[in-house]
Amino acid sequence: MLINRSFVLATLMMATSMAAIDSSIVNVSLPVMRNDFGVDLNQIEWVITAYMISFSLFIPLTNWLKKRFGYYYLFLGSIVIFTLGSLLCSLSVSLDMLVISRIIQAIGGGSLSPTSLAILSETFPKEERGTAIGWWGMGNVMGPALGPTLGGVLTHYLGWESIFYINLPIGALTIFFSIRYLSFLKRQVDKESRFDVRGFIFFSIFIIILQYTISTISKQGFLSVSFFVGLLITLLMLYFFVQSAKKPQSLLDLNVFRIRQFNVAATITIIRSLALYGGMFFLPFLLQGLLGYTEIESGLLMLPNALIMLVSRPLSGRLADKGMIRNISISGILIVSISFFMLARIDIGVSVWFILFTMAIRGLGMSLLVAPVSTALLNAVKPNQTQTATALNSLFLQVGGSIGIAVSAVIHTFIYDRYLENQYPDQVAEHFALQNSFLITAVIILLAVLPALKLPQKSSLIYMLRNRNRDKKGDISAEEKANLLNKK
Repeated sequence: MLINRSFVLATLMMATSMAAIDSSIVNVSLPVMRNDFGVDLNQIEWVITAYMISFSLFIPLTNWLKKRFGYYYLFLGSIVIFTLGSLLCSLSVSLDMLVISRIIQAIGGGSLSPTSLAILSETFPKEERGTAIGWWGMGNVMGPALGPTLGGVLTHYLGWESIFYINLPIGALTIFFSIRYLSFLKRQVDKESRFDVRGFIFFSIFIIILQYTISTISKQGFLSVSFFVGLLITLLMLYFFVQSAKKPQSLLDLNVFRIRQFNVAATITIIRSLALYGGMFFLPFLLQGLLGYTEIESGLLMLPNALIMLVSRPLSGRLADKGMIRNISISGILIVSISFFMLARIDIGVSVWFILFTMAIRGLGMSLLVAPVSTALLNAVKPNQTQTATALNSLFLQVGGSIGIAVSAVIHTFIYDRYLENQYPDQVAEHFALQNSFLITAVIILLAVLPALKLPQKSSLIYMLRNRNRDKKGDISAEEKANLLNKK
């Protein structure tokens, strides 16, 4: 069957863009939802919390679902469920109905990113994978960048229901494209695959208790009894889950952790998530709180981040395809760190152009960091481990982000309270709290340089020769080897 890779990529991009936009478009509408339903702040938070927990729980199921039903039906089913959940969200007349609808959304959305990345990995050859990931990743990064602006506009003019209605035409188009261009995946089915019930129970308890433990950090701090008890149970459930994964047909193939390059890429992903989710958590407080911009204005100020990614993300993917994974990743880490140092310099009266320039710098750094690391992670595993690798990658992003946000909130509150105790005005205390929080984030992201030094880096000359003239085994010819030795 002839595979049109361009349309395959377009289909995957639409799916991940829809899920990514949904993850960020909701936040700006929470105050309006709260007023409409007449609930407290801790109640409306379940619109986000229920989605995050359900999303995390469903991620490891994609490995078994892929074996049992194949990529085609898993991906198509996820789009249908996510679109149905979006419709139910928009029709919700109570908070309980909205939370249940968000859970349905998460069941579909939880598998979209890992499954689409796995399909991409198996559809594109290694020498084209980085470029494809670069284009595909634009959907993931454009969502958080455009979501707040889009959410602010839609909520202001059409009500909060419109932020979910917008998924319906995108979902319908993605379903059509999936049926039209992904049917070649129907053959990949293993009907004898068994579901690891015990492993899923351990994993579910691990994720739920982990989320609870994370929530206690911002409310009670690191020294509370609740935090230590939650941490103990979390580690215990993780141990039981790892032990259960040693048997055949486990929920996740944890043998990927025996691969050095996978561990290196995973470590960078976790550090990146801790820093970026935590650091970007402060951005609305900086723009809307300290500087006084509206939701729409804040979203527009973040647009350079998305626009720079639109241009540079595919380029970083092509550079990764050429073997420049290590150098490009380290450059991305350094540039992202610089952007957070620049955010720490923003204060009342700062030029709008400085903010826009800072966002552009951040977009460039993110482009250089994400695609090469994702390419290294996927290239490290065997084809039958691809789904596990992508599921774990999504899990690292989700859990790392949750921990990063919780820890960042604690740091911000601690610094803010110390300045208030020293008789600083509220606005000055907030400024210093944000400034120091951005500086800490800049240092945290720099820690990723250490594992990044262990990423692969090929000579461009060797890379070109390998792709120009391979023998039947896929190695460079004896003549090429001799030429390389002579040049050296």
